[in-house]
Amino acid sequence: MTSGTDRRLAEATAVSVTGLETDRALLGRTSTAERVAAILRDRIAEGFFPPGARLSEDSIKGALGVSRNTLREAFRLLTHERLLVHELNRGVFVRVVTVEDLTDIYRVRELVECAAVRSLGEPPYPLDAVAAAVLAGERAAQDREWQDLSTANIRFHQSIAALAGSPRTDELMRGVLAELRLVFHVMDDPRRFHAPYLTRNRQILEALQAGDAAEAERLLASYLDDSRRQLSGAYAERLPQG
Repeated sequence: MTSGTDRRLAEATAVSVTGLETDRALLGRTSTAERVAAILRDRIAEGFFPPGARLSEDSIKGALGVSRNTLREAFRLLTHERLLVHELNRGVFVRVVTVEDLTDIYRVRELVECAAVRSLGEPPYPLDAVAAAVLAGERAAQDREWQDLSTANIRFHQSIAALAGSPRTDELMRGVLAELRLVFHVMDDPRRFHAPYLTRNRQILEALQAGDAAEAERLLASYLDDSRRQLSGAYAERLPQG
């Protein structure tokens, strides 16, 4: 990476760490590594920590008010989830995913999201979270808030997976979609990648509202295939050349 890139990453990380102070209340009195990991995972999924950024132990433990051992255990959990990497004598960094990772992420998404829709019983379906994510995305696009649009799209797919009614599936998808978010940082024009899918999100929602799960699954499978091909090609062009 260039020195300019390093400086931008350092500045972005400093701002993100400052924002963590507001998350301290989420830990409560029963602070655990799992809760710290959940906060950092959400921050990564929301785009606050960019790929390649070094996570400062001192800054983060101070912002969250946790011990060094608790934070290191949280780092270990997120490393296991492929969101962070530990580099000997350098520290912990947000991971830069590969094109092969991206292909595998979409394989998992298709298996989980399509199965969640396929397994729906008789309508009406519990679609409040799905509808809220669609509306949030449309609102973000109207306001030209592209990071918010990206986050709303992630929430849409989390809500689709949540239709399975499985806490284990929800946990799996939180990690998968957080890892996917690492890809979006590399894109020069997030609007180009997210805005065209707003209409498709709405179409999937309307199919589900109409009780047509089969049509919703067909639309979702086509959506994921197009998204994977588009992102894979664009991402490959933008990966740092080693």
